[in-house]
Amino acid sequence: MALSNNAPSYQVDEKAADRADYGRHQDGSRASWQSAVVSRITMILMALLFLLPLYWMILSSVKSDEELAQFPPTFWPETWDFSNYVDAVTAMPFLQFFANSAIITISVVVLAVLSNFIVAYGFACIDWPGRNKVFYLVIATLFLPFPVTLIPMFDMWARLGLVNTLFPLILPAMFASAFFTFLLRQFLLQIPIDMLNAARVDGATEWRILWKLVFPTARPALTAVAIFSAVGAWNDFMGPLIYLQDQRVQTLSIGLQTFRSVNAQDVSFNQLMAASVLVILPLVVLFFVFQRYFIRGITLGGFK
Repeated sequence: MALSNNAPSYQVDEKAADRADYGRHQDGSRASWQSAVVSRITMILMALLFLLPLYWMILSSVKSDEELAQFPPTFWPETWDFSNYVDAVTAMPFLQFFANSAIITISVVVLAVLSNFIVAYGFACIDWPGRNKVFYLVIATLFLPFPVTLIPMFDMWARLGLVNTLFPLILPAMFASAFFTFLLRQFLLQIPIDMLNAARVDGATEWRILWKLVFPTARPALTAVAIFSAVGAWNDFMGPLIYLQDQRVQTLSIGLQTFRSVNAQDVSFNQLMAASVLVILPLVVLFFVFQRYFIRGITLGGFK
């Protein structure tokens, strides 16, 4: 019997299929609703636990001196005192410290992304003798402790006359980092080598392949490298402490310590917390703006 043309056509609803698979284990068995509820409650509690110091810092930054000294402490300000932020900015050369930190961070991000991308491309997309052995040697540098390289690096910058300038904190980013190189290499290894060879056969140079073909694909991983390097440069305390003695070139991380040292006898913790909020605010904004690309760069490969 022939089928009628008016027979209903069945289409797969992808969203319905996703809902059907939701709550299943990897082996296909159905997860109980009790385990799903317990897992979500656990994740929420862990998230609240990690957010508690941030909440307390913001809370303390808007309290008055009298309320901050109360015991037991209040978990919600009775009066919101935003003048602490103004006092924190005026108590130290905040804008100058902020500008120095911004110059260092932006320079480090640009140099780190470019240098690590080029080196990772050489390890992942170009076949040359001894490539893996050299890569293992680069990875081995991760095991060098910071105190081992501290004295030789300081001696080198001192002989070059660059101590008490921003260059010792910026120029090392021109040389690839082992961790960032590893991260980018693992991402670039998923690019089909046949596609790169086809571009070479068509006459494309390695630089053209690097910027026109590989660079657009590696944007999620490069974003992750940029965020990691930005956080490291912005929060760096040991580097500025060692190389920067003049106040005009110091960063916010040193400025917070100076703010506390100057007022060691009578520390205004509400102003200190206000300054701390202003210091971490750019990093929070940076992460939320690029959160999607950051997660993709960490969890996904170059091609599906």
